[in-house]
This record gives sequence, structure tokens and C-alpha cells, in this order.
Amino acid sequence: MIYTSTQDAEPIPQLDFLTFLFDGPTSLAKDDNAVLHAEAANPDNCITKAQTRVLTRRVAHTLRNRFGIGQHGSGKDVVVVISTGQVMLPVLLMGIIAAGGVASLASASFRPEELARQIQHGDAKLCISCSASQNTLLEAARLIEVPLHRCLVLESTVPWRLRALTGSSHNNIVGEQELEWQRITSKEDLDNSLIFLLYSSGTTGPPKGVMMSHTNMVGQPVLASISLRKVWRTEGKYEYRTLAHLPPTHAAGVFAYFCFPFYNGGITFWTPKFDFADFLKYNKQLKITTIVTVPPIYLLLAKSPLVKDQFKTWRSAASGAAPLGKELQLEASKKLGVNISQTWGMTETSAVVTMVPHSVEERTGAAGILLPHLEIRIVDENDKDCPAETPGEILVRGPTVTKGYYKNPTANAETFKDGFLCTGDIGLFKNGQLYIVDRKKELIKYKGLQIAPAELEATLLSHPRILDAAVIGVHSAELETEVPRAYVVADPKGISADDIKALIKERLASYKQLRGGVVFVAEIPKSPSGKILRRELRAMATESAKAKL
Repeated sequence: MIYTSTQDAEPIPQLDFLTFLFDGPTSLAKDDNAVLHAEAANPDNCITKAQTRVLTRRVAHTLRNRFGIGQHGSGKDVVVVISTGQVMLPVLLMGIIAAGGVASLASASFRPEELARQIQHGDAKLCISCSASQNTLLEAARLIEVPLHRCLVLESTVPWRLRALTGSSHNNIVGEQELEWQRITSKEDLDNSLIFLLYSSGTTGPPKGVMMSHTNMVGQPVLASISLRKVWRTEGKYEYRTLAHLPPTHAAGVFAYFCFPFYNGGITFWTPKFDFADFLKYNKQLKITTIVTVPPIYLLLAKSPLVKDQFKTWRSAASGAAPLGKELQLEASKKLGVNISQTWGMTETSAVVTMVPHSVEERTGAAGILLPHLEIRIVDENDKDCPAETPGEILVRGPTVTKGYYKNPTANAETFKDGFLCTGDIGLFKNGQLYIVDRKKELIKYKGLQIAPAELEATLLSHPRILDAAVIGVHSAELETEVPRAYVVADPKGISADDIKALIKERLASYKQLRGGVVFVAEIPKSPSGKILRRELRAMATESAKAKL
């Protein structure tokens, strides 16, 4: 059975990404003097639409004429960018695309060895870092013998500049000459283009470079904005003001800070990284109205006594990147005074596939309804369609599903089948909404029964004394099966392991009990985008088991 959307479909414009944002008929960024991006700490350091257009062309000219980016055709020359959030980052990325290059985004938390691997994987022709990451880039370049004249630094403090990694730190290599980007309207060319390489989080293995086309980058903001614009048509448009606090090099950051605000005529206030005190301060000072963030931050907001009235201007709040438990969703929504909308998607689907529509109060833990133009199948382990309301692996097909993995035919063959992306997520459809159970590879199999760690985690986090939690399966030699073990952040003096086991016993079925025990830890290991790094917990469990031998 193929599930389709119940929403009214909006056509996806047949335009290249830059034309779509700057000049597309559906883009709401009409005023050339409107500010698109500003520094949260200093909002006077800002950039208008007109400035963004000019600087994009100037960066493109520099990249083409000094470094040969796009000289032999578009989609061939990879430019690796490692950066924290900064005002000029969108200009740099658009300049790379305008030159005909491919923007390969690397996490600012990378060690030199990790960055070197990504540079090599993409055969990068140029590498650009922020000031905070320039030493990482320098070490990575030396590891793999990248010529230092092909390493640059982007600085967003006034005066903005793109400079050489070594030598004078004051010289801006971007001149006043401009290069116009290639305008594309051919559907075939748009579909087969390559403008971004966004790397998967690597929670289940080495990160893979996900190839993003113009069609992907245009389709996502169009489809994900349908319900918001419907609300605006009926209730009136409010000012779209968002705070960039997640890593800007992940899919959530790219779309939430780079695409959606521009397309919807909004402004993005940039911070270099997430800081809780700054997050509280800037939301209040800057009158943020629209936020996209991850479950760990909603957890922090729900539990912290420091949260008062800082979020009273929020009109729209969404959660993504990892499951948000129903109890946490309701608790955080009540405290923050806004309905938190769940979304579901992944880098390979250009972010969002399903979402709870704006202004809808959803209290069942659903991940929302399917976006238009997308199709979903729910299949069992034999690739057969599951009966209605029965969990299975989610397969997705549609214009926002990406081209595949860069230089990885094995992963492509395993992941893309008959036009569908095999997501590895387990879910079910009920009453027109998608419910996420867990990752296929993370399900715990206890005596043939499947246990979703996300369900246990949501139950644990409902307790006021538990600040964070993660659950993995560990092998029990005594029972000859996998059993759930909880890793918990809490004060052991305030809640005991027995108390935690009693909580699960009271709320969940007997086969879901914490037979693997409870371990108190200082923090739960997570990726920059908020995903639990279960492999680190499994390594911890393995070391613990060895120590007992």
C-alpha cells in the first residue's frame, strides 16, 4: 500500500535554487532592503537581500577566477566548508553554488583527522573554515598535503572578509567584480544537478555524503511551508524571526536557517554555537517567533527553572532530528506556551517528510502528516506491505528524496530500491498520521519481542528528577537474549536505580523492563544534531562487561 498526502499540493517551481530564493514568484523575500541575516550578539552586523545578491556574485567571481571553481561545468568542483554559525555563511554557500561548485559541509566539532577524511572523500578543490576552526583546517591540510593557498578563512565581523588561511589576516580576497549564476529551468538538469554534499550523522557507521540537487533544495522549503502559509492566509502573517543555534552544516541547520527564513521573507539571527544562557537571552531580546530545534534542547527547557517568559513571542515551534517523546512534547509545550510540532525526515529526504501542521495541537505523539508530492510504504522484513496500523520499515519516494550517496555505490544499492529510499526507521500510519517507533537497527530483541528504546527513554524523561536518558540492548548470558539497559543523568541521591526500574514497571509491559540495569552517567553522548550516540554507550557496556570477567 502506498500512502499519499492529504494536503493540497503546491507545484514545485522549475527553477534553480538561487533564482528560486532571490527571484522566484513564490518567495516572500520581495524587499531588497529587508535584512536576511544578522548577528544575534550584535544585530547591527546584518546583511540585506540586495547586499546578499551582490556579495554572492562577488564570491562566485572570486571562486571561479582565482580557484577555478565551476570552470569546467557545474557540479564537479567540491568546496569543503567547516564553520560555526555566522552571518556571512549563507553568502559563502550561495557563492559556491553560483560559481558552479558543490558545497560540502563539515561539522565544526570535527577533529583534523575527520575533516581530512571528508576533504579526501570529496576530492575537494578548495577548503574554507571559520576563524574558530582555522587550526583544525590547517592540521587537516598538513595531514593530507592540501596546498595551503587553497585554504581560506571566512570572517563575519565587520568588515566581512574571505582571507587566506596563512599570511595577512586583513586582506579580503573578494573583489568588486561579479559573476552571475547560471539560471536553470530544465527539469532534467535540475533533477540531475549536484549543489550540496550534506554528510549523514554517522550514528550507525561512517558518515556518508548525501548528494543534494536544485530540485531537492527548492522542493523542501516549498512543501514544508504549505501549512505555515495556510495559517498566514487565514490568521494574518506574523514576522518570521528565527535563531540559528544548531550546527549550520547539518540538514536541519541548512534548511531551518538558510532556506526557510529566506523563502518566507524572514530573518535569521546567528549564534556561533548553542549556549543555554545565550539561547534564553536572545529569544527574549530578539523577539524570536519561529524555532526549529532538537529534543535535547526541549528537554533542557522543560526541566530548567531558568525558563520564565523568554519564549512568549514564539508562534511556531518544531522538533526534528530525533524522536520527541509524547510526554516531553506535552510538558515542554505547556511550559513554553506554544504547540511543539513534531517532524520526521532525514538528510536523505532533504529534511522533512512528515510534519504536524502549524497551529494544530497534536497530543498523541504523532510525527505528522505526509507532505505533498511524497509517497510512503510501510514494509515488513520481506519487503511486503504491512497491514494497516502495523509497524514496519518506512520507505519514501518523491522529489525531495536525494540523488544518493557520493562515491558509494554499495550504500546506494542497499538504500535505494525501486525508486524508494529505505529509511531504516520503523513506523506506522494511523488516522492519516505517521508514528515513529524507532530505528530498525536500534530495536532491542528480547526473547523474540521487539522493544523500542525511544519508548523507554520517553517514559524515563517523564520523571522530574531524570534530566536525560538513553537505552540500549545488552546481552544477558543468563537469559541468552538482549535486555534493555538505561543510562541516566540524575542525582542518585534524589532517585535510585530501584526507583527508575519501578517507574518502568508501573508504566510498561513486562517484557520491556530494565533487566540490563540502570547506570548513572554524567551525560548522554550525542551528535551535534542531538542524536544519541548509542555506539559509545555500547562500547561503555562492553568495557564494563570485560571488567567483570
